[in-house]
Amino acid sequence: MAINAVKIEHILQNFVSGTNDIQGATLVSPDGLSLAAVLPGGMDDERVSAMSAAMLSLGERIGTELSRGNIDRIYVEGNRGFGILTSCGEDAVLLVLASESAKQGMLMLEIKRLVSELKLVLM
Repeated sequence: MAINAVKIEHILQNFVSGTNDIQGATLVSPDGLSLAAVLPGGMDDERVSAMSAAMLSLGERIGTELSRGNIDRIYVEGNRGFGILTSCGEDAVLLVLASESAKQGMLMLEIKRLVSELKLVLM
């Protein structure tokens, strides 16, 4: 069954526009190819996708080396916000960009809901 990229992009667009403090989201294949993206202006989709795959690869290696098991989430916090990379099944990884004012508990809950919705489309 083919992946419905239009539906995935619609889901991401609704997530970004309907969730406070979310600045962007992209769904990426594990090898760094963009499946769908809703990113802030000025961000290069291909570059973000490649960095997401690199973060995932490095995170998995760290998880293995430190005996932490399979990595569910990689969390980057900077002085201007958050980047959360979350597994979305075997074929995709979700990157969510959020502002520094985002409440982390609410952010994680919203990401969990989004991942559940995306997994249904990816099946």
